[in-house]
Amino acid sequence: MKQKKIKTKTPGVRYYEHETRKHGIKFDRYFTIRYKLNGKDKEEALGWASEGWTEQKAAKYLSELKEAQRTGEGAKTLAEGRKISEEKEAEKQKKEMARKKEAITFAEVFEKYIEQAKQDKKPKTYNTEILLYKNWLSKTIGNMALKDISPFALEKLKKDMANADRAPRTITYALAIIRQVFNYARNHDLFNGDNPVSKVKKPSNDNRRMRYLSQEEANLLLEGLKEKSQQLHDIALISLHCGLRAGEIFNLRWDDVNFKDCSIFIKDTKSNHNRNAIMTDEVRNLLENRKKAASTELVFVSQKGEQITEVSRTFDRIVDSLGFNKNVSDSRKKVVFHTLRHTYASWLVMSGADLYTVQRLMGHSTIAMTERYSHLSPNHFKKAVSNFEEYIGKNKQEENNLIFIKNT
Repeated sequence: MKQKKIKTKTPGVRYYEHETRKHGIKFDRYFTIRYKLNGKDKEEALGWASEGWTEQKAAKYLSELKEAQRTGEGAKTLAEGRKISEEKEAEKQKKEMARKKEAITFAEVFEKYIEQAKQDKKPKTYNTEILLYKNWLSKTIGNMALKDISPFALEKLKKDMANADRAPRTITYALAIIRQVFNYARNHDLFNGDNPVSKVKKPSNDNRRMRYLSQEEANLLLEGLKEKSQQLHDIALISLHCGLRAGEIFNLRWDDVNFKDCSIFIKDTKSNHNRNAIMTDEVRNLLENRKKAASTELVFVSQKGEQITEVSRTFDRIVDSLGFNKNVSDSRKKVVFHTLRHTYASWLVMSGADLYTVQRLMGHSTIAMTERYSHLSPNHFKKAVSNFEEYIGKNKQEENNLIFIKNT
């Protein structure tokens, strides 16, 4: 049954009462207004008293509509009024969003960025970024609005880190984090400006490893490792004979090992390029022996049966005991686990493998990367120059012979 509307003391304002619900001591009232628009009667609903509507408020609103009709300015109907209010609210929100974008700080965006990084990146990478932020970025640009972080501010950060004896690689890493935070802000509509890192030159960073093992050194290292840990010996041998990174070895599963083809399928690599590594007979034999006693899908696991995440410190202790790093201050000349992969590439080149083959076996995306890790020893350069001299000497002798024959 349609409820009867009750007139108020204000002409054009009416209401009806809720059958059961009360507002205060009275039944809740629903207010409406009635007026003429273009010569026709029009009635519009306003709302409940429990929502804030009163006779006085309804009368004021009705008066505003009539005034708009008289002057031709403003909303002439409730619908128009609501539309105008919505547009004003949207504009207000737009301005508020712009204000927030103007004021958002590096720290605020980093907090959002690092949460995403925690899901997408390896724990070691995530922890490194956290450490760099706490030690450097938070103290220098953390409280700055993104719009205020200029290339000049980043150049100052570079200088401060360099003065604190931070390696060029560490400074480059810090700039990379800043670049990613700005990209995150742009991609998530938190910032519309330019990325200042694009205008900052990276510090020169020649961190090419200059140290590779001789066969004698490699044998001494493997013997030392075997005495302490057969598993660590096997991990090192695979890196030395197949060029695998430590992480690639830790991720190896038995279904990646093809004994028939003597190959190991390497997936989810650092360069995002899957590849096949070729096993030497020694590597194949050790993996076949491990396979017989295997109880997990992973080829190598920790003593707790879990996936290994880092190289055992026993490796460094054996290297130190052999004196490989004695009096060596340049990190590029120190023997570390990655030296085994570098040695593999160097031995390949010294045994006559061309750079393209080395590139494919190492899983490098460019030849430049291959040259970086598999540079030749000075003796091989000397041999190349010797062959060059022999070549031009031979040509010169042939030229002299032709001249002699011509003159005679």
